[in-house]
Amino acid sequence: MDFRIAPEIEDYRQRIAAFVESEILPLEADRACYDGHGNIALPLLAALRSKARAQGLWCLQLRRENGGAGLSKVGLAVCYEEMNRSIFGPVVFNAAAPDDGNMQVLEKLGTEEQKERWLKPIADGKARSSFAMTEPHPGGGSDPSMIRTQAEKRGDRYVVSGRKWFITGAEEASHFILIARTSDDPRSGLTAFLFHKDQLGWRIVRRIGIMGPEEHGGHCELEFDGLEIAEENIFGGVGRGLKVTQTRLGPARLTHCMRWLGLAKRCVEIATAYAAERMGFGQRLADRESIQMMLGDLAMRIEVGRLLVMKAAWELDRGSFARKEVSMAKVHVANLLHDAADVGIQVNGARGYSTDTVLEWIYRYARQARLVDGADEVHQMVLNRLLAEEGRQFWRWPVEDDGRQAPQGG
Repeated sequence: MDFRIAPEIEDYRQRIAAFVESEILPLEADRACYDGHGNIALPLLAALRSKARAQGLWCLQLRRENGGAGLSKVGLAVCYEEMNRSIFGPVVFNAAAPDDGNMQVLEKLGTEEQKERWLKPIADGKARSSFAMTEPHPGGGSDPSMIRTQAEKRGDRYVVSGRKWFITGAEEASHFILIARTSDDPRSGLTAFLFHKDQLGWRIVRRIGIMGPEEHGGHCELEFDGLEIAEENIFGGVGRGLKVTQTRLGPARLTHCMRWLGLAKRCVEIATAYAAERMGFGQRLADRESIQMMLGDLAMRIEVGRLLVMKAAWELDRGSFARKEVSMAKVHVANLLHDAADVGIQVNGARGYSTDTVLEWIYRYARQARLVDGADEVHQMVLNRLLAEEGRQFWRWPVEDDGRQAPQGG
């Protein structure tokens, strides 16, 4: 197996690292650089985005004809990890959720007209987006088959009624992808729609408070009461909503992991630097075996996470859905991020618990990682189901002449 990356990817990584070091990291220590929800202030973000775009570090995930750099998933794994050395990093490069996943699925499944209307403004940085799927009980969450929001066909339009919640970015979004029920068919009962914030028939009920810092636009509860959507804004085809969710959520889960690895490494970086200088009872913290064991264990677990992410990215690049590999990476890296922040705080003591470092920010943010895009238990159930189906083949190695065909249909 060849773990070397292409020179082009290394060039992007180095340039991203330099940009983060010089332009973004210094901002974290200044509270004036934050908005009221713990993220980078929007006026400052706009200036940084202009600089990133001028340096060719913009929308690396999209094809060149759509304003990106055309990087593979393996290339994105390298670059996204580097971006998230800073808590502000990904959004500066237009690589943060939910826009990242929305752009990728629009590029893959949208018509040319839909790409021009709905994708291009996000790729240009002129619009933000949101993916409206999750619903309050008894509606759908990790199980899309439970979705209750209805889209009823009336003439050449669909009229939407229902409720969604924990919709990331909704308060700042202009473009929405909505998953709604168009029939009771268990496999083809869901349809994806595109709508704009200025359309009538829907509202944001509330921005839901959470324990951690938030993406721009927060996590909102939405109500639909007569939203009309034209047939031309059906996304992916009537009854193909499940395919849209599968196409979007698998890669989006993995790009979360790519970014979280960067944050986990940052926790180790802060802890290592402090342990090297902090003295106690006549000895540096770095010379204590207990500290060495904690940091050494994290270093190993981060590398395990990187290998899991890379294997999943490689599978996606081959045309696989990589369900097994993505679920493994999601569970491992989500738990790793939480533990890395916890160890970082423990090594730094009261300093780590304070706002003098970003460790407390990462710790509050990290707890959601085990919930978003599928709770740990859901992914573990997926892995168990695949193990039961595949038996010993669960661990098979792909053979060189065993070229896997791209999945067909949904």
